[in-house]
Amino acid sequence: MNLLSTFKGSMMEGFLPSGWDLAKIDACCSHPPGSVTDRQPFWADGFEPVPCASVEDFDVMMGHEIAQAIRRTRQEGRELAMILPVGPMGMYRWAVYFLKEWGVSADHCHGFNMDEWSDAQGNTLPANDPGAFTNAMEGAFYGPLGPASVPKDRRWFATADRLPEYGDRIGDLKKKGAELVVIFGIGRVCHIAFWEPHFAAEFNDLDAWKAQTHRIGARLHPLTIEQNALTSFKSRTTLVPAFANTIGPGLFLQADRIIGGADGILGRGMQWQGTSLWMTLRYGPDPWVPSSFMPTMPGRLFFLNELAGPLEPEMN
Repeated sequence: MNLLSTFKGSMMEGFLPSGWDLAKIDACCSHPPGSVTDRQPFWADGFEPVPCASVEDFDVMMGHEIAQAIRRTRQEGRELAMILPVGPMGMYRWAVYFLKEWGVSADHCHGFNMDEWSDAQGNTLPANDPGAFTNAMEGAFYGPLGPASVPKDRRWFATADRLPEYGDRIGDLKKKGAELVVIFGIGRVCHIAFWEPHFAAEFNDLDAWKAQTHRIGARLHPLTIEQNALTSFKSRTTLVPAFANTIGPGLFLQADRIIGGADGILGRGMQWQGTSLWMTLRYGPDPWVPSSFMPTMPGRLFFLNELAGPLEPEMN
């Protein structure tokens, strides 16, 4: 039986992004786990996927990479613009640890949160709300750095009034010699930030898609909502916002360097991110798969070995 053909006439029709080539996705996921780091023609020369044996290793290695970027740009006398995610999160504790151990200040940095939950009009949660990304960043990164932290007037959060300014602010910094590092996770439907695959249907050509710097009140894919219900809301789907403010490819594709992470395992052999990882690394650049553009830029993508598979069913 061709399992892909069973989607026809099912509720899966119209549910998955319409621009997805399901046969191509299945082929991406059929490679042996050991080949996940094999170089592909569309990868940038400086792009490197980095396997990690455990969540603990992942957090330390990704945190070290972030701290290295902060230390390196300080040594070079350059300012650093960082686009920052809230997911993954464990690496921030280690970035703080290394910076404090080295005695390196982050006061030459500018932090731009890549997204924030919202309603359809772009209204966000209060900054101190337990579910707000602003609160998460202050608690995990900015606050623990103490006096050596990113100055408060250089901390940008994706509210409806501030997000539209990101493009100009980052552009001005780059013109003055600043480096832009984009730190990211990969969504269940391969979004970067909350830039979803179904947005591709709105644009007539790739250049128009690439020009989008942000979106206010972005409509999220159901799989994105359910992903976050499982990973952040203790399965309580009714609490997950259906909209978000987010940066777009007009910003994340401007990176001088990327630092990515894929840590989506759930334990007992369960995971949610293996397909997303393989699509990112093998699909090839396509606006219907936003994360597929990330290997076209120099940097590192840290991932847990388990995500490489084999992506085969288990009935145990």
